Amino acid sequence: MKEILDRLKMKKIGVLCGGSSHEREISLRTGDAVYRALVSLGLNVSKLDVDRDIALTLVKEKINLAFIALHGKLGEDGTIQGLLEIMGIPYTGSGVLASALALDKVYTKKVFNYHNLPMAKYKVLEKRVETPGDILGELNYPVIVKPAREGSTIGVTIVREPRGLDSAMNLAFTYGDNIIIEQYIEGREITVGILGEEPLPVIEIISKTAFYDYQAKYEPGMSQHIVPAKLPREQYQLAQSLALSAHRALGCKGATRVDMVVGGDGKIYLLEINTIPGMTETSLLPEAAAVAGMDFKQLVVKILSYALD
Repeated sequence: MKEILDRLKMKKIGVLCGGSSHEREISLRTGDAVYRALVSLGLNVSKLDVDRDIALTLVKEKINLAFIALHGKLGEDGTIQGLLEIMGIPYTGSGVLASALALDKVYTKKVFNYHNLPMAKYKVLEKRVETPGDILGELNYPVIVKPAREGSTIGVTIVREPRGLDSAMNLAFTYGDNIIIEQYIEGREITVGILGEEPLPVIEIISKTAFYDYQAKYEPGMSQHIVPAKLPREQYQLAQSLALSAHRALGCKGATRVDMVVGGDGKIYLLEINTIPGMTETSLLPEAAAVAGMDFKQLVVKILSYALD
């Protein structure tokens, strides 16, 4: 770690956070935690709230290494990555294409399907196309309705009977023109972080809400995290293997987190991949890293080290 820190001390690091997405509040919390960790290590760092003048700010602050802590649109969709590529500033996390694919759940599923990775059945609906009479097709209740291009379970609803479907679809459509209706898998929610090419310990998430929603993710005490998850050895190893396969299939780099569910049939189904995992006090990636023997500061430095390379 000393060698990496010596290299980082030669850089002006910008922690990019905030932004204008629906996940702004969480991004600010992630950015603040990362910023404080870097300051405590004696590094030259500025925390930048991303707005339309971010390119000018990066030049003014003389940033030559970026820690991207922007969740949601303009942060995880390849947009800020493209700007940094043009400006020649190395940055943490996945590149332009992988970021864009991962944030769009429709394209994530297409890539997973191409690589024969296990998923629940789903349908994609477009707002501009007239909704067919038989919306669900071969899907059965309960289903989960979600926007195609949002994170943190924003706009997501579990629908257990027909009368709730229209309102769930209307909510999801407020966040974009494409939505996904997915077969809801009753089971155990698990997640696996990836650092570089190494899976972290599997975490099982037990939510006090109906599922691992925004409240359960970010409000202390609303979910319990069991790490390492108490799964049979083969199932545990399969979860780590599937997470790494998902990470590689999309061409991701650095740190990611892959969400999955273990169904009642014992099968593991991939849900989605997060290219900029949260780094707040309730976040899963730092928790898994801690069990693997890496404290928060070490984790932040590790993520930055991938950008240096």
